[in-house]
Amino acid sequence: MRHFDLAPLYRNTVGFDRLFSMLDQLVSVDSTPSYPPYNIERAGENAYRISLAVAGFTDRDLSIEVKESTLAIRGEKTAEEKADVLYQGIAARSFERRFQLADGVQVTGASLENGLLHLDLVREIPEAKKPRQIQIGSGRKAPTIEADAKQAA
Repeated sequence: MRHFDLAPLYRNTVGFDRLFSMLDQLVSVDSTPSYPPYNIERAGENAYRISLAVAGFTDRDLSIEVKESTLAIRGEKTAEEKADVLYQGIAARSFERRFQLADGVQVTGASLENGLLHLDLVREIPEAKKPRQIQIGSGRKAPTIEADAKQAA
């Protein structure tokens, strides 16, 4: 396993704290949760779908929360009387999975089917940030205030 020391970068930069904390999370494999497994799919040009394998959980056991730019999915099994289980291969432990959402990404819906929790996301780009065409003018310079004052005198 490789270990990257990012400390020298911290001394030479200002204002990149969030970026460096995300990089620290990426390189520290031990702190990355692996349960429940998930997929992220592109469903369209600006649409995405996150699917989590939550076998054994019902919609009452799951909660989904979006706060600022973080999507948090929590699962906690309610206490039930269990039969005499000889082998338990289906995990029923509590979990919390977090995703950082990019600017403009909104969660539009959630559904639970066949043990998979599907979350639909859409990236909405505001009009001000969409690309636009700029017309190129002729070689004539635009009149200035000083030139207008000389012509009026």
